Amino acid sequence: MHSFNLPEFDARLRYHDLPGTGTPCVYLHGLGSASSADFPRIAIDPQLAGDRAVLVDLMGFGFSDHVEAFPHTLEAHAETVSSLLDHLGLQQCHVIGHSMGGSIAIALAAARPDLVSGLVVAECNFDPEDATFSQSIVDLAPTEEAYVAWGHGRILREAEELAATDPIAGSFPGTLRVADPRAVYRCSQALVTCQLRETFFGLSIPRTYIFGAQTLPHHHLPMLRAAGVPVAIIPDAGHIMLLEQPEAFAAIVASTLAGEEIPASYR
Repeated sequence: MHSFNLPEFDARLRYHDLPGTGTPCVYLHGLGSASSADFPRIAIDPQLAGDRAVLVDLMGFGFSDHVEAFPHTLEAHAETVSSLLDHLGLQQCHVIGHSMGGSIAIALAAARPDLVSGLVVAECNFDPEDATFSQSIVDLAPTEEAYVAWGHGRILREAEELAATDPIAGSFPGTLRVADPRAVYRCSQALVTCQLRETFFGLSIPRTYIFGAQTLPHHHLPMLRAAGVPVAIIPDAGHIMLLEQPEAFAAIVASTLAGEEIPASYR
C-alpha cells in the first residue's frame, strides 16, 4: 500500500496502485467502506488484466488518516483524489465508483475533466431522495457529537447483526469499525443534500450506470434510459453487487473500457 501526503491537513491518503499498461482505472468506495476491501477482487480479475488499478481509501476510511479538520464533502473528497492523480501523473482515467464513491466520481469528472475519460457508477446518489443508509445516520443522531458519542456504535452493532446472517455483508462491520465516525457523519450529511443529477447528465464523457437486480424497480432507471445512458443490471445481486457478483462487475467495467456494448446478460 502507498501513501500520499496532504500537507494542508498534515495527513496521508492511502491507496493501492496495481501496475498495468492499459487504461488507468480508479476505484472509489461507498460510505463506511474502503476500496482496499471492496475492489481487489475486481481489479485483478482476468477480464481487466493489463489495466493499471488505483484503489483509493478516501480520507477517514480504510487505511487513510482520520483528520478532524477535513470537511468530508463530496467535493473535498474529489479534490484529494484529483491531487493524488496529479501526483501520479495520470490523466484520462476510467473512474469506477460504488454508492458514495460514484457520487464523488461525478464530482471529480465535473471538476477535472482532464483526469476522467469515462465513468462507471454503481447505485450512486444523484439527489437527496436517493439517500438511504446516509439518511438513517443523519436521522439517528441530531449532531455530529452525538453520532461520535453513541450513534456510530449503534450503527456498528446493526451492521454486525446483519453480517451474522448475511455472509456478503461480512466485511462491512470491519471497514465501518475502522472508519472515522466524523467522516461517516459528515459524508452522510453531504449525501442527504447532494445535487448531482444535472451534473451527471451534463457530462460529455461515456458513462455507465450499474444496478443490482434486487434493487429494482428504481426511479433512476427510466431517466437513465431516457437520456441514453447505458445501464447494466447484475442478476442475483443487490446494492453491494461488487461483492456479491465481482466477476459480473468486472465484465461490465471491461466492456466499458473496450468501448463495447454492455454484455447481453447484464442488460
